[in-house]
Amino acid sequence: MEQLPYHLNLNGRLMPLDRPRIMGILNCTPDSFYDGGHHATAAAAVAHGLRMLDAGADLVDLGGQTTKPGAEDIGAAAEWERIAPVLDGLLAARPDAAVSVDTFHADVARRALAAGAAFINDVTGGRDPEMWPVVAEAGAPYCLMHLRGTPATMQDHPTYEDVVDAVYAHLDAGLHAAREAGISDVVLDPGFGFGKTTAHNYALLAALNRLHVLGAPVLVGISRKSMIWRPLGIEPAQALNGTTALHAWALERGAHLLRVHDVAAARETVALHALLRGDAPLTPHLSPA
Repeated sequence: MEQLPYHLNLNGRLMPLDRPRIMGILNCTPDSFYDGGHHATAAAAVAHGLRMLDAGADLVDLGGQTTKPGAEDIGAAAEWERIAPVLDGLLAARPDAAVSVDTFHADVARRALAAGAAFINDVTGGRDPEMWPVVAEAGAPYCLMHLRGTPATMQDHPTYEDVVDAVYAHLDAGLHAAREAGISDVVLDPGFGFGKTTAHNYALLAALNRLHVLGAPVLVGISRKSMIWRPLGIEPAQALNGTTALHAWALERGAHLLRVHDVAAARETVALHALLRGDAPLTPHLSPA
């Protein structure tokens, strides 16, 4: 029997994952590895979020805490102060927009969901003991990611006997625990770049389709990461071409969501991959006049 497509319940509206969906990255941070400081004011961040929606983003992933290697936790209060006006501004301009919040603080998740956010993206996989109850009570989708260590320590000599086995086992256990905690919609993220070497990242990408056995949609977040630019001897600003190549390979291995900096390029990749598979192409996306 053919498996029905997954769905995400976003504030009562169902988003079917019958085609790959695009999550645009909106960092309200001064120090993120690629776009830190690019959106220094709430107005600038809101404007960028709206541009991503116009370019075809299905969700906007809003973050106020950088999680690049070596990053320190700024605390829930400071994180919320960064993102609250942006969340309010986005939803005031586009009440139907699906806004995800990238946080590992349950208090931030609680406030964001009460303010209209529709999705929680937690790089720590629920290390805050209040996170899963908060998400379950709201009935929101939740992204469970694999992370070895913390953002501050994750790249201190990451080692695995078998990285694919380790990530699979972690996500399997976390998925069952999150569902037992009452979260219905769980998305799995293998955590590219989070406590992994370049070789680990490519091993995970090569084996991405193994995660489908777990019975949950898979998110891939590889946009402009060091697994692309470091082997090529370039900088993150030059890594769009490599990102597009890896997105195509992730789609071929069944990725359901792509978390990206460059929405238009990702949408083109999704559209052309659909043609390759013989699926109905996406309707051309036109920005408002």
